[in-house]
Amino acid sequence: NCADKKQRRNKEESRPLISTLFSLSLAEGPIGSLGCCGWVLVILSGIFVFFTFPITIWVCFKIVQEYERAVIFRLGRITDRKAKGPGIFFILPCTDSIVKVDLRTVSFDIPPQEILTKDSVTVSVDGVVYFRVSDPIASVANVTNADFSTRLLAQTTLRNVLGTKNLAEVLSDREGIAHSMQSSLDEATDNWGIKVERVEIKDVKLPLQLQRAMAAEAEASREARAKVIAAEGEMNASRALKEASLVIAESPSALQLRYLQTLNTIAAEKNSTIIFPLPMDIISHFMRK
Repeated sequence: NCADKKQRRNKEESRPLISTLFSLSLAEGPIGSLGCCGWVLVILSGIFVFFTFPITIWVCFKIVQEYERAVIFRLGRITDRKAKGPGIFFILPCTDSIVKVDLRTVSFDIPPQEILTKDSVTVSVDGVVYFRVSDPIASVANVTNADFSTRLLAQTTLRNVLGTKNLAEVLSDREGIAHSMQSSLDEATDNWGIKVERVEIKDVKLPLQLQRAMAAEAEASREARAKVIAAEGEMNASRALKEASLVIAESPSALQLRYLQTLNTIAAEKNSTIIFPLPMDIISHFMRK
């Protein structure tokens, strides 16, 4: 009788803990989703946790960091449509498995891509992409490797976008190309639980012969502009000289003052012998006397 009383007492003490574990398992998954066999295994796992309580406590409780989330699989099924964390949470060691997902922003370089532009010019373009996981469950359940898949998609998207642009647009409209790539990547990775935050075009490398041709074109354009500017300067100077000659013709003494001003300017720079021509008007004035 004493032995029977002890067994009954142990059963009564074990019922609250088993019911607690069972309620926790029910709270983490919808009823009926695992089937009869699944729930039998869950109950057996809870009983096993109870009888090995001091040891399994280190396996049942998991901790994830502030920047992480945990996706829990129970017998191959996701227990809840929301990831766990941050902090501490409970799992069953025999039936549950977790996958940790990092929510921090990840950046990676797009390797240089040889791209044929719309006007049949081959250029090498590379860039950088910034993305983060917005839906941990979708990033685990909908794609094998979200990070690797996003990297490959970024390379193909870069080729597709730049293939519709001319060389002048590739060199001048980098910001527009980056926005177009970002919208395309964000739309394609939405089902993967990935949010593309930013795309930047780092460098555009042209072939050496094309660089020389563009440099020659730019040099010729600068020379043409320089000649036009010089011709405009000569034309303006000739107009000014014409107006000055008209003023001097109206007043002969102005020409003499101009000669004296020029002589003063030359003498102020260097002390040397200066041969200065005299106007014929002055000489004719003395010859008359």
